Amino acid sequence: MKNFTAYNPTKLFFGKGVLDEFGDTLLALGKKTLLVTGKKSVKKYGYFDIVTQKLNDLGINYVKYEGISPNPSVKDVRKAVKLCKKEKVDFIVALGGGSVIDSAKIIAASYSNNAEPWDVMTGKVPLEKRTPLAVILTFAGTGSEMNSAAVIQNEEENLKIGFADPSLFPDYSYLDPTFTKTVPKNQTIYGIADLIAHSLEAYFAEGDAHLSDRFIAALFNEVSEVAPLLLENLHNYEYRYRIMWAATVALNGTLYHGRKTSGDWGVHSLGHALSFMFDTPHGATLSLIYPAWLKHMKSKISDRIANLGKLITGKEVTAEQTIEIIENFFKKIGAPTEWGQVELCPNDKFLIKKFWINSKASGTYHKLEEEDYDGILSKING
Repeated sequence: MKNFTAYNPTKLFFGKGVLDEFGDTLLALGKKTLLVTGKKSVKKYGYFDIVTQKLNDLGINYVKYEGISPNPSVKDVRKAVKLCKKEKVDFIVALGGGSVIDSAKIIAASYSNNAEPWDVMTGKVPLEKRTPLAVILTFAGTGSEMNSAAVIQNEEENLKIGFADPSLFPDYSYLDPTFTKTVPKNQTIYGIADLIAHSLEAYFAEGDAHLSDRFIAALFNEVSEVAPLLLENLHNYEYRYRIMWAATVALNGTLYHGRKTSGDWGVHSLGHALSFMFDTPHGATLSLIYPAWLKHMKSKISDRIANLGKLITGKEVTAEQTIEIIENFFKKIGAPTEWGQVELCPNDKFLIKKFWINSKASGTYHKLEEEDYDGILSKING
């Protein structure tokens, strides 16, 4: 077990009606905010009106930046930073899912440090301060609501990368499961696939952390139990509650204490290529690639894979059986595991491999070379 420092300064409000806590929190941040949202859903389902009414009631002025894409772009971050400077906002509110929150984190860091957003993403700017940030989550899966990381793409550089810094933790996060009841079935599936992938990335990081391993197995079993129930009843509050909390725990530090890093992140690095090139939903890229990654890595880390299966099932299982458990879970919830299910074909492999080579896609512990790319691609079904 590695030495570690546990740190998570985000104050999280969880449950029905938690936006009523605004008065005790947001008023301390200032009198003017930038409200960052996605394209349509928050207005379609009334969440925008709920939030803006609460801001109005508190006497907080707001300017809005709408239109953050599911695969967030540095172009939007730059525009939002300019708006912050023009309007001289005091703090930022992110209303949406992971793409909105990730964008808001980099907006806040760039604005307060007068920095070019891509310089922030590439670690070229020391983050001495950060504009206060509050988050209202409308999509469970990404875990961005209680961590210090963001993923942004740059079309000019042909890159999609992640960046983490302690300053990026949101100050406040408000998680009301009722705000996720309108998420459609396919997006709900992608969020579930994403949170499972986060737990697997933690498990395959460097370092023995036995209690954290058991947390991961418990999380997998919790989600395996509730996910099918939720997908049969998308408006059930209890099921939304359980998935929402599982998604937060999967990426708020609980699962990687005792490891050298927060995770391996190799599969995420590979998945970013599909999101960038083909606009494939993030969660879909992970359910597609993770079983293939496991099959390819089996010869190198067979015991580690088998141990996960033992923790999940409570009995001795092989690495092959463990991989089958994980792949069957993705199949059971309807997450893509074959090329055709994400509107890709085997002929796209050349382009994907080229992107991986150019972006040096790899894990922090399990390093990937060109021959590994070939092995993983060959094991994706279809």
